[in-house]
Amino acid sequence: MSLSAIGGSFTTALDPDARANFLSAFTGLDVAPVGTADTVLIAISAGLYGITMFMVIYAWFNRKYRPIRAKNLAWTTAIHIAGILWFLGNVVTNGHVRIKGVFAHCKLWIIWFRILFCYMYASMLIVRFYALDRVFNQNKPFRGRTNLYAIAFVIVFNVGFCLVSHLVKTELTVYQSDVLELCDVDMNYRIAAITIQWVMWAGVAVLIYRLRNIQSSFNEFRESLGLFIIAIIVLIDTSVNNFALPRYPLVLKHRLEKTSIDVLGSNIMVWLILAQPVYNCMFNRRQYESGWLSKLTKDGHKKEYEVSSGQAGLTTAYAKMNDSEFQDTRLNFSGSDGIDPVYYANNQNYYDNDTLSGDATLRNPEVYVNQDSIPIALRTNLHIHRPVLNTPSMFRTVVKDNAADNRRVV
Repeated sequence: MSLSAIGGSFTTALDPDARANFLSAFTGLDVAPVGTADTVLIAISAGLYGITMFMVIYAWFNRKYRPIRAKNLAWTTAIHIAGILWFLGNVVTNGHVRIKGVFAHCKLWIIWFRILFCYMYASMLIVRFYALDRVFNQNKPFRGRTNLYAIAFVIVFNVGFCLVSHLVKTELTVYQSDVLELCDVDMNYRIAAITIQWVMWAGVAVLIYRLRNIQSSFNEFRESLGLFIIAIIVLIDTSVNNFALPRYPLVLKHRLEKTSIDVLGSNIMVWLILAQPVYNCMFNRRQYESGWLSKLTKDGHKKEYEVSSGQAGLTTAYAKMNDSEFQDTRLNFSGSDGIDPVYYANNQNYYDNDTLSGDATLRNPEVYVNQDSIPIALRTNLHIHRPVLNTPSMFRTVVKDNAADNRRVV
């Protein structure tokens, strides 16, 4: 007899201990009620997701730092948010809370949180692998319409599967017993849901093989291989628990293990993507970026990432940015540092107001000394004020004051 069948034999809810004793006798398992261990795991998991979110937020505040910008920060953020919502579904699915009150909606938490965002997490990683294949192997861009198609596919496929799951008979998907305070998932539905994931990750194996020859500063192949291995470990653990131990949420050690693997896997994957550039942005900003650019040029991937490989771009503290108007690279400087305030107020619309003020390399006094002997284009002790063609800013040849960091303005 299934758990869903015996739930109808009770007319009143059982207290936690009576429920545990009854289910232990019925299933032969060491059933443990929700307790302190579950609460501790939820708290630790929430803290781990919070630490990872701090790293993501830090990356956004430093998104102009080129090694971070190369990591497709929007997709990575969406992946992490999906991981958090996946965890919320796990809290109910894996039996860490009593199925009552706000948690007394098994279809909501299992289908629309646990399954949907687990699928979303996997799908967005898969799209990331496809984007690398498209850029490096197919020599095609991954932006604009292609990016929108990818977003539409992720949403339509995953929401469509969950919508169908929600609309079919309860007995065929997720059953809820209020008196036993449990959610039970039909075995055929488990097989279908997990098989879809295996099919998706089998496709990823093909993409990983296609990415094997990528050699670049971003370590795409090694990073992608690491993500793939972690995903397979999580998927194997999910398969074993659902097929060999389908009632694992009733047993304390099994439900703690299952949730721990999911939480660690989903956080480690985000750390694999962002940890190295974020760490170096914090502690080794200028040196890491310089070496990163040098490796990028040697690998010949400047076109894929729209980064200049010219010597000036590698030997000065100025960032090369793509110019959408002239389809070229240009030096990107502040248009206001050291400019006469009255003149600037009258002509501010004609100045390039982009800034690199967030770049620590421009605030490092060590790079501004003893440079009078090198060509002016390579000096970092000067603030080069860039006028805009055919505007009054072209006729401003003398600037009275130095820039904010005491560099001369030319």
